[in-house]
Amino acid sequence: MEGSLPGGMPLESCTGPHSQPGRVAGARPGPRRFLFLQGPISPVFAEVAAGLAQLGHEVHRINLSLGDRLFWQQQPGLRKAVDFRDRESAWPEFIGSYLDQHGITDILLLGEQRDYHRAAIAASHQRGIAVAVTDFGYFRPDWVTLERDGMGGDSHFPRDPAAIRALAAGLPPADLNERYRDDFRLQAMWDVAYHLANLAPWPFPHYRSHQLHHPVTTYFGIARRLLRRRAEYAEGERALARIGDAPFWLFAMQMETDFSVRAYSPYPDLDTPIAEVLDSFARMAPAAAHLLVKVHPLDPCVKRWPRRVAAMAARAGVSGRVHVAHHGALDAMLQRARGLITINSTVGLRALALGRPAKALGQAVWNVPGLAHQGPLDRFWAEAMLPDLELRDAFLAALQGTTQLRGVFYGREGRVAAVQAIVQALHADKVGPRLPEAAPGLRDAGASQAAG
Repeated sequence: MEGSLPGGMPLESCTGPHSQPGRVAGARPGPRRFLFLQGPISPVFAEVAAGLAQLGHEVHRINLSLGDRLFWQQQPGLRKAVDFRDRESAWPEFIGSYLDQHGITDILLLGEQRDYHRAAIAASHQRGIAVAVTDFGYFRPDWVTLERDGMGGDSHFPRDPAAIRALAAGLPPADLNERYRDDFRLQAMWDVAYHLANLAPWPFPHYRSHQLHHPVTTYFGIARRLLRRRAEYAEGERALARIGDAPFWLFAMQMETDFSVRAYSPYPDLDTPIAEVLDSFARMAPAAAHLLVKVHPLDPCVKRWPRRVAAMAARAGVSGRVHVAHHGALDAMLQRARGLITINSTVGLRALALGRPAKALGQAVWNVPGLAHQGPLDRFWAEAMLPDLELRDAFLAALQGTTQLRGVFYGREGRVAAVQAIVQALHADKVGPRLPEAAPGLRDAGASQAAG
């Protein structure tokens, strides 16, 4: 097929050093039928749909909420979107019938663990329909992820070092330089519009969000943090000053609403892993050591973490050695720390890039032997090892080259780049990692590691 992508870039010009070595282009020849479900809270999915339609593909859309409808701009030549307004219990039968009736070949969505999406993925797998999942990038700040079936614990990216080296062969080193700036103000405006629209009792009366907190509660918490932003950065500097030259470890929090916590870890909340880390720290860390707990920058702090962490530290008998920072210079913290502990945060990738020891408590894509600590947490305090730098470089190159596309979801310039890259990957049927055909043993090993 001939054509150009949104923004006028020719199709072939979108390939580059980080093109994904997925299935060979043409593996499913001819126009395909794409179904779009919930995506980023931005026009990205509508723009990707327009690009695919330009290339001759048929595009379908199902809106699950009024917010979905807001960001699906009807483009010339696209089919009219369908609204699902029934109860969630009716969704599995509805989506199965829709896939059959329209002969869908591919679906694209963000958030594979949302209940609606899990049902759609199950129905797609039963029918041999390809599932592409996108989200913010493993690499920050200007990459997006595009994988087959799922991310994190469901990612097909191998955890076996030999398989990773095979994937990296022939790929350039990972590019860790920032190229695009996202637009936080635009992101905030669109996010508010989306979630407040979903509170309307009509025309989607039965829609249930996957979010844990009411949006008004969330926005109030984030607004409070924005007003305290300068004080929060000073808080990080004061914590490092109090620690001084003493050895310390860094615990990087995530948000409780994050599916990488809810689906890809054994924890029902954040209190549980924090208490687990503090208990282990009290038992096994050196007596002079400190622990710095860093709050996620977008956490609305519905839970007052300094108070909660202080109470846990007191119960563990380590008051005075545990510090909380809502903000701060992350690289400075990582470079000074003896090691990083987190559940599945992409901060782990940053630690590896800086050559620092890291321990994942969940199913992080970077939880690879030779990169992250594989023993129990109790042994991490004394046995944390620096990552194998050769394997680290291969891992970063392979992960970026097979799962990441350059761009952002909000800022205009970076959004154009992301849309062009997603269209190219979907059109060429190159989504997610694929081990070289000459290495079936490595392919099996990589799949086994990922499944475990």
